[in-house]
Amino acid sequence: MNQEQAKERIEYLKKALLEHNRRYYVLSDPGISDFEYDLLMMELETLENKFPQYKTLDSPSQKVGSDLSTSAVQSGFLQARHQYPMLSLGNTYSESELDDFDARIQKGLSEPYQYVCELKFDGLSISLRYHKGVLQQALTRGDGEKGDIVTENVKRIHGIPHQLKGHFPDDIEVRGEILMPYSSFERLNLEREDVGDSTFANPRNAASGSLKLLDANEVAKRGLTCFIYGVVGDQLPYSSHYEALEAVKSYGFQVFEYIKVCDYIDQVHAFLRHWDTERKKLEFATDGVVIKINRFDQQKAMGFTAKSPRWAIAYKFKAEQALTPLVSVDFQVGRTGAITPVANLKPVSLAGTTVKRASLHNADQMALLDIRLGDYVYVEKGGEIIPKIVGVELSKRSAASQVLQYIDKCPECGTPLIRPEGEAKHYCPNENGCFPQRVGKVVHFISRKAMNIEGLGDETVELLFREQFIENAADLYVLKEDQLAGLERMGEKSARNLVQAIEQSKSVPFARVLFALGIRYVGETTAKKLAAHFKNLDDLAHSDFDSLCAVEEVGPQIANSILNYFADQKNNVILERLRQVGIQFVQEKGPDQLSDRLSGKSFLISGTFRNISREQLKELIVAHGGKNLAAPSANLDFFLAGDKVGPSKLQKVEKLGISIISEDEFFRMIE
Repeated sequence: MNQEQAKERIEYLKKALLEHNRRYYVLSDPGISDFEYDLLMMELETLENKFPQYKTLDSPSQKVGSDLSTSAVQSGFLQARHQYPMLSLGNTYSESELDDFDARIQKGLSEPYQYVCELKFDGLSISLRYHKGVLQQALTRGDGEKGDIVTENVKRIHGIPHQLKGHFPDDIEVRGEILMPYSSFERLNLEREDVGDSTFANPRNAASGSLKLLDANEVAKRGLTCFIYGVVGDQLPYSSHYEALEAVKSYGFQVFEYIKVCDYIDQVHAFLRHWDTERKKLEFATDGVVIKINRFDQQKAMGFTAKSPRWAIAYKFKAEQALTPLVSVDFQVGRTGAITPVANLKPVSLAGTTVKRASLHNADQMALLDIRLGDYVYVEKGGEIIPKIVGVELSKRSAASQVLQYIDKCPECGTPLIRPEGEAKHYCPNENGCFPQRVGKVVHFISRKAMNIEGLGDETVELLFREQFIENAADLYVLKEDQLAGLERMGEKSARNLVQAIEQSKSVPFARVLFALGIRYVGETTAKKLAAHFKNLDDLAHSDFDSLCAVEEVGPQIANSILNYFADQKNNVILERLRQVGIQFVQEKGPDQLSDRLSGKSFLISGTFRNISREQLKELIVAHGGKNLAAPSANLDFFLAGDKVGPSKLQKVEKLGISIISEDEFFRMIE
């Protein structure tokens, strides 16, 4: 490779790695596997060492990947500098390279040393700063120098104490890994599928996306946890890493139990081989083992490179892969019209299961893989759960193979597909005429978290459509026992029970009814927020864009989806029929409703308060009949201001002429 070719390749690798960093850290949507990323990085480092004239300070090889939000205004997160930089670790997939690492340690230290081996969890790093035992600040790794402040969200995560116990230093900073257990990951993806949202590819992406939610209460529902892996500081009362981990356990932190102190590199190799198989029994995703020098004075003696410590390395497990032919590709239509390409594979054994199918996600992913019928493809399990195709074995490709074209019409109804701006998926817009979408809407309507109609399964719903007993959800309420009793596998008793279950669903509260309607992007939590805000379906149906965006958790995408739903006359006809049979379209006054003193009034809360938390204030506003808004707008009645009010909000409120009230004035309003 000559200098010109090297320069061109280095520039390409820089751009590619920066884009992959953005997708991994910011979007939580990686386009390639960790192994493929590491290969690109190794190629860049090799070329930069061979042609140092093209090595620059802004190269991905010289910087830590960044999860910083692009704008504090847009993201809702402020940023702060780390007192001690959060560096990345050098990594390897080779045991021989691990021996090379050990040889460098031997050369750098002229005395005996120990290693500490601990599992490398596949999550995201967090820095937690405590003063006199109280959590003061939580920062994401960010770019290593500064991170996003996520303190309120972190307080909702299992394994992170708000107040330390025992005997602890006055000031201490601990580092940990926030992750999502497999059980939480599976539950979250099922919920996202239910409302038409794209699913997360693996638990790491789900954890990253969850930590950056603007509603801390929603973070609490995601089932995240945290394991501490280190302590940093200048005057630490510990002499070694292992001693520090034992100490922080006594303070109330969660430290993973399987940590080993090794006197020799052979013991490290044994630890790696043991956990390469045993990790599959854990309820968390792991992608390797971190090996560190134990004593802090020896760590200091070894020092750091520009982006990583010389005294630690991450050994990464190779994801188990299988090579198998691609037989065909199906295009499935979801409840919301989303098109998902699915690869049909020659059955192959992978990680203890037989894999026959793997999602190809979307048109962009298919183009990235350049996948073709008859190709031999590499399949691995993303996060050890979901089979995915990660590459093509080009040496086995037929010379006659042709590029696989993404469909442009719905495979079910023939309607031309659309791809909304900014979205990865294509959609069939024929929601009222496309059979899978019509069936999917009713399946969602009857689901447990919606109308909870027992006795109806997916197959029965599809049968009701094929027998032309129903066309939409409203038709369920006119079904008769004798109709149902004649269906396959139904019988008289089952028919009677089903009709009773349909009748009982009329008492389901408004928030669940709203979720059951299946408005795109309106999940269970958003439905509750809308129901609490508007109180009834009529007010929601006649709301405008600004009043919708004023509701917590509702942004432009959700607002437009709601407006489009109520603008469709077919939907309004179904809604009127549901109203006529007695479905609850009005929010009932709950047991926690204290009064109507704030009825018709809307509030926006900002700052900190002396005697009460912001969440408690929001609950009081709702309990007295008021509404909470998410941002300043012309619909706002009162701005409830505490200490340290956000200056941009205050400026906008003053410009709009909104009444600004204090904590004391608010309590006088509800006395």
